[in-house]
Amino acid sequence: MSFRVLVIPEDPTNNGYILRPLVQAILADAGRSAARVHVLTNPRLRGYDEALRAIRDDLPRRYGHFDLWLFFPDADRASEDSAAALERELGARRLALLCCPAQPEVEVFACAPFRREIRQNWEAARRDPRFKQEVFEPLLRAHGDERRPGGGRDLMIERAIRNLPLLFQMCPELKDLRERIEQFLNHPEAGG
Repeated sequence: MSFRVLVIPEDPTNNGYILRPLVQAILADAGRSAARVHVLTNPRLRGYDEALRAIRDDLPRRYGHFDLWLFFPDADRASEDSAAALERELGARRLALLCCPAQPEVEVFACAPFRREIRQNWEAARRDPRFKQEVFEPLLRAHGDERRPGGGRDLMIERAIRNLPLLFQMCPELKDLRERIEQFLNHPEAGG
């Protein structure tokens, strides 16, 4: 029987090019290389509030058959407490949800291998409220490919996942997610 994972980004338009290979690599590292990963595109979410509404109202009916849901909000809106509360709320409905607020946003995962090219230090970059504009977009121009779907985000994340231990060190929220996924796989009855 296959293990099905639903990846829920705040906005799948470009984040899917980062999250699909990233989640596949994390699942393989946790022992589930054959897992089927589906990035949510229907409904097409636009932002944190819309994602929360869908997770609570629409997605359980449409995607309740998936074994595990992974929600990747930007950390500016999703605190650890709110993420834990959402996980408990869905767990009470017998849906396994793990939240991974990206600090500061999903694009940070694709930037880790290029951290030495960033003018500010890595920790300061992860706190930058204009991370996408000031850090990610210049790196995308340098290491992406505008001819590719997503502008080459897939190329950047492929480079990042070649060294998962470094990525986990640079983005500790991913290390935590990987450990939580492994815990879920070993004890699925415990939920998220």
